[in-house]
Formats: sequence, structure tokens, C-alpha cells
Amino acid sequence: LMIEGEMQADTAVVEELQREHFPFSLLQRSANVLIFPNLESANIAYKLLYRLGGAEAIGPILVGMRKPVHVLQHGFEAKDIVNMAAVAVVEAQELDKVKEALV
Repeated sequence: LMIEGEMQADTAVVEELQREHFPFSLLQRSANVLIFPNLESANIAYKLLYRLGGAEAIGPILVGMRKPVHVLQHGFEAKDIVNMAAVAVVEAQELDKVKEALV
């Protein structure tokens, strides 16, 4: 898992900008996970990346909930529902592992 600190979204997805502005970065290619400061900016960015760039968008993914729960947005297709269900299943499995470790 390679993690880089704060950078502009275009820098995160354009390798040439990364090399120019973050020559010290360990990233060698475009980021494949982007984290945004709020839901509004995340929605704008992921829909643009999905529609204009052909990116596979999975989300929004809610974090910090007691149990695996996610939002299915208006207009989701079957593949979107399957992806979100898969994320919830993995989270539920991880939660079970944590519970087992505590017993």
C-alpha cells in the first residue's frame, strides 16, 4: 500500500504532474484511490472521472459506521449494486475477524 500526502486531484491522476511537482513521491503511476474533504467535492470528482475518463467508480463508501452500510444512489446499475455489495461483504468479514480475535 503506497500512500502519498495531500496533492491536487489533477496531480494525483497525471503522472507527468506528479514527477514535476512531487519528485520525492514514491508513487510511480496515477493514484487509484482519491480521498476528498467532503461528500460534495467527492461526488463531483468521481462522476467527472467516471463519465469523462472511463474510470470504474465504486462509491460512495461510508467509513466509521458500526456495521457495514452503504448508500445506493439514484441511477445505479446492476454492476454498481454488485460492487457495493462486495464492499459490504468484505467489511462484514473483517468485522467478524475482529470479533473472533476479541473472544
